[in-house]
Amino acid sequence: MIRKPERALGFAHVEAWVFDLDNTLYPADCNLFGQIDRRMGEFIANTLGLPLEEAQTLRETYYYEHGSTLAGLVRLHDVSPDAFLDYVHDIDLSAVAPSPELAAAIEALPGRKFIFTNGSRKHAEAVAARLGVAGHFEDICDIHALEYIYPKPTREAYERFVRAHGVVARQAAMFDDLPHNLETAHRLGMTTVLVHGLTEHPEHQAMAGWSELPAHIHHRTDALASFLAAIAAALAEKRDRSRLLSPPPLRGRDREGGPFNNPDSPPSALPLAEPAPPQGGSMEQVTVLCHELQD
Repeated sequence: MIRKPERALGFAHVEAWVFDLDNTLYPADCNLFGQIDRRMGEFIANTLGLPLEEAQTLRETYYYEHGSTLAGLVRLHDVSPDAFLDYVHDIDLSAVAPSPELAAAIEALPGRKFIFTNGSRKHAEAVAARLGVAGHFEDICDIHALEYIYPKPTREAYERFVRAHGVVARQAAMFDDLPHNLETAHRLGMTTVLVHGLTEHPEHQAMAGWSELPAHIHHRTDALASFLAAIAAALAEKRDRSRLLSPPPLRGRDREGGPFNNPDSPPSALPLAEPAPPQGGSMEQVTVLCHELQD
């Protein structure tokens, strides 16, 4: 059983929402990576002239040693990145169903939204189109933008992303299905959300034995669409409450301490300032999340 948080880092400060693609924006049980892993093994076998079993072993070795299979192939074998990406992403996307709930939740979030993936832009655009969320993102940061050899979770990947898009890390929330990808995001000051899914990936399997979230993960969800919808609703309610509690705007001699010229003027649209919440790892349920955002 995973313990509830003592205090979770909230979302009121977030201005940029950053989403991993595979097994994050779509459910892990779509198992697209089953297809991708198989095709990566085939590509390595065909390119390097290896038996398929040996090629799959090499795929895993490069993933763990270089951050991605592609990074290892580029560094050690001068493989064409485009040839690799075109081959491995030539898969059947029919398992990815449209999600109007996810589209509505992403649209309702205040601020900027990005996809940040170790895959290609072409693959990200195809998956986003299947989900029905393609029009809700400002941009996609893909492996091309990372020069192929600086994938997540390298610090270089995140620094390239924030520089390219003018994102302030401490005002960003990062959503990913792999805990190790969130470690770097946390070190840069991002709010981190683990989108939990079950696949054969060793990190996914290891999560089943957790009794609490690691310190570098602030929130966890099994259902991204409803989690985001709860955040958006709570933030909207908080903004509305702040407007009601704010004093009327001052004009003319009102600013100098005189009486209000128009006592019936509407409340200020500026939200009340808040102190930054403390850091800390936690398991976050939607009901707890809403409560904290409303406090």
